[in-house]
Formats: sequence, structure tokens, C-alpha cells
Amino acid sequence: MWFSNDNKDATDTREWEKRMVMQKEIFPVNQAFRDYLQHYGRDTALPVLYHHLVNYSYANSIKDKKGKWTHWENAVYETEHFEKLKQGLLTNYAILKKLPVTIVQEQYNVERIDFCDYGNSIPFRIKIAENNSGRHDFFYVKQADASRIYGLELEHLLTHNPINFLHYQNTLVEEHIDGIAGDIFLEQNPGMGGSERKAIAKAFVQFNENCFVRLLGDMRSYNFVINSLSSDSHTRYRLRAIDFDQQCYEGRKVLYFPGFYKENAAYVELVLQHLTAVEIEESQQIEFASMAARIINYRRRLMELLNSMVNDDISENYKINILKNELNHHFNTTRFAACKTMGAIVKQQLKQVLQKHVQRVNRK
Repeated sequence: MWFSNDNKDATDTREWEKRMVMQKEIFPVNQAFRDYLQHYGRDTALPVLYHHLVNYSYANSIKDKKGKWTHWENAVYETEHFEKLKQGLLTNYAILKKLPVTIVQEQYNVERIDFCDYGNSIPFRIKIAENNSGRHDFFYVKQADASRIYGLELEHLLTHNPINFLHYQNTLVEEHIDGIAGDIFLEQNPGMGGSERKAIAKAFVQFNENCFVRLLGDMRSYNFVINSLSSDSHTRYRLRAIDFDQQCYEGRKVLYFPGFYKENAAYVELVLQHLTAVEIEESQQIEFASMAARIINYRRRLMELLNSMVNDDISENYKINILKNELNHHFNTTRFAACKTMGAIVKQQLKQVLQKHVQRVNRK
């Protein structure tokens, strides 16, 4: 999409207000999708599942580094129960990170278990510490939601951000994604020069297009992180999604454009101030070419994933109808009219935007 000063705020809608009150429905992982996950090593037996973590004795609210209350709480368990959980959680971590279980059991420890009552998956956050060095890592145990897992898998296949996650029964285990949250990145780096701001603007344009092409919604600034990629000559930036709950769930087209959220206004302003229309177009084309190359590299796996999505129920019918009508209007086509599911819309969306780019990459 072209960025302009009259970008409409996507949150200024009745639909958005309603969704802020009501949590998104959790969609179960059906057998066909489970078979796909098993085939690609994503579905495996885990000793600690989501329901094992809910039996804590009490919880303490947590403040951030600035002393402000957060949505996170520290879960406190009976000593015997916590010791049993620790061994199982260390095994979960070892399987997730593809590390030897015995080494993790001997060299790592579970420091704390937190949970967040805000959001759809109500996640538990596990803090892992290496005994000798004190270095720590996090991973998350969540309620399994098919639409979120589709989002994770599309992230893995269609971006340069490989991600580890595991599914088993009603549980989803995800690794921690490093980076500085988008809502604080600019505050922490007020002294950036023009070249750095321009690089961030280009990265935001690419992120904006990537989210729209794969229909990943709700990419407000606190739902993505920023990583810097430095070289001898310059610094590049990459924006990376960390929340996948709104994978092809919403009906309104604008909710899939990060550039339409008021929380991202500072990033839109960077684009408007530092990039010309030609540079915006160049950044978009670079992202399209990158996604096309990944489609070619993962063609078979991506088709298996999309075929599972096409036959899955991961949104509501009225939202499906709204989105396919809006996309028909956006692209001036009728090709989305036959789509019966959100998975079918994603499949058509990828074809609509990237087919010519895939053909171009194939010819090279």
C-alpha cells in the first residue's frame, strides 16, 4: 500500500471496539492440521501441558523496570508441585531448543513462572537460567489455538525469521523472540541519525506489506519487535511479529496493515518524512521478491499448510464475507468471491500479490 497523510486509523471502528471487549475464540487443532504438524516435527509429546500450570497457590502482580504495574503475575506453587513442574518444564525447553534433555536437566534451572491474564492465549512465561553463567532465556506455554499456530508456521515459511514452537494436545509451547518492542524502540533511541531513521522506515514498509500479504492482523507497536543488523558500512533493521493471535481472523482489510494503527503513527511518520514514493515502491518490491523466493524454496510444505487452512474453521462466517468483499474491491477483482474459509482467502491472497513475483524469480 502507499503511505499517505490521510491514513485512516483502523482502531476507529465499531468492530474493533467490540473485539477489545470480547476475547477471540480459540480454535482447536483438527486432525488434518495435527498430521501436518507431526510430519514436520511440530507436534510431539510434552511432559508439562498448559493445564498442569494453572494449579498455582497464589500470584503476585509484577511491575516493570519503571515501577509500573504490568499484566504479568508471578505464579507461586506449593514446593513439591513446583519441583515436579521444574523437571518437566526443563524437558519441554530441551525439546523446543533441540538440546539433550540430560544436559538441560543438569545445567539449567527454572527461576520463575509468570502468567498474563491479558490476551487470548493467557500465556505462562517460563524463565530458564543456566547454572554456571547465569544467562537466562524464556519460553511460553499457551493454550493451543489453530489460527495462532497457522500464523507461526507462516512466519517461519514466509519471512527470514525461523521460529521454534511445539504443539501437543491442548498446549502450544513457543520460544522467546528477542528484540526491542516497537512501542519503546523509538523512545530508547531518540538520537538516531537520518540514515538510521530511513532504514527503519524501509523496514516498516516491508513489514507492512508482509503482514498484509499473509493476512496477519493486530500488528500494533507492542506486538512486534525491532532487531538491528549491523555491518561494516551501515545498519539495517528488521521488524518481527511476536503475536500471532490475529492470523486471518478479522474481517476488515485495514486491520492487516500495520500502517493503519494509531499505535504505529510514529513509524508511519518516519516513512512520510524519510522516503519518497519511489523508495516506498522499491521497499515493497524487495519484500515481494523475498517472499516469492521463500514460496519457491518451501513450495511443497507451504501448499500442504494452505490446503489444511482451506479446510479449517479459524474465523467467523460474517468476517470471511466482509474480508473477501473488501479484497475484491481492493484488487478490483472477483477472484475472492469463491472463498469459503479464511484459509482459502490467504491462499488466494498469496497468489494475487505474489504470483508474478514468483514467476519472475523462477525465470532468473
